[in-house]
Amino acid sequence: MVDPLRDPDDPELLDPYRARALASLIETTRLASGAVRYGKIGRVGSAQVVVNRDNPLPSGNFACGLDGSSVEVAGTLLRLEQTFADVGRAEAVVYASPTTVDEIEGIADDSGWYAVEELVAVVHRGSVAETSVRRAVDADLPGITELLSDELIGARERLIKYLGHRLDDPRCVLLVVDDGARLAGFVGGFAEHGVGLVEQVIVRPARRRRGVGRSLVHGAVAALRSAGALLVASQVDEGGSGERFAEACGFVAAYPVTAYVRRVDELLD
Repeated sequence: MVDPLRDPDDPELLDPYRARALASLIETTRLASGAVRYGKIGRVGSAQVVVNRDNPLPSGNFACGLDGSSVEVAGTLLRLEQTFADVGRAEAVVYASPTTVDEIEGIADDSGWYAVEELVAVVHRGSVAETSVRRAVDADLPGITELLSDELIGARERLIKYLGHRLDDPRCVLLVVDDGARLAGFVGGFAEHGVGLVEQVIVRPARRRRGVGRSLVHGAVAALRSAGALLVASQVDEGGSGERFAEACGFVAAYPVTAYVRRVDELLD
């Protein structure tokens, strides 16, 4: 029997109309999360954009929802290059989901943008188990930064400041698991207008495959629901261990997302 909520061309995903509506909700929340605390959300051409000089992570500077004619989208991609250069980013990032025109692959290729990641948006549909995670406090910020900073060499002070902003924002969730005198892992999330996001899950290598990651995710889902989220979603690499981990934590695939990148170093002030 055919599931009327699923795409007949890919039964693992939602049908295009439902996927577009869901993507719009999730992207609105992702934009709001990226703007904490001093970021700005707006439109550049046909795209929705968040820029945040204080956020050293990719989650604070990206575009999504490119809709319109091929000429409009191509013009938007050109404008986005300068937009991200103006805030000191070395590259511009666009996430293409069902809210973006179907022709984006060809338009991006013609404009010098490259697809760098194939992702999938996932929605939590499982139960949540009791966990031993706890809310992060100021004293945990150096430990969280240590877990994150392998990807952000030279951005330690900016990262600590940014995490402090999130710790002070009631919409944000930061949970940790202790491992003696240091942290075994942490999870970051965000909830606004009934939509919750599980944004980052990092477990210290020596503590992996011991249920720490699943405890963090379950704790984040519970905290986001307590914060008013009726829907909890995330975004993971398509296929492989990331998607399998999400499924083990109670998430199901909803729609595909492709990340496009354009280097803009030469435009930096």
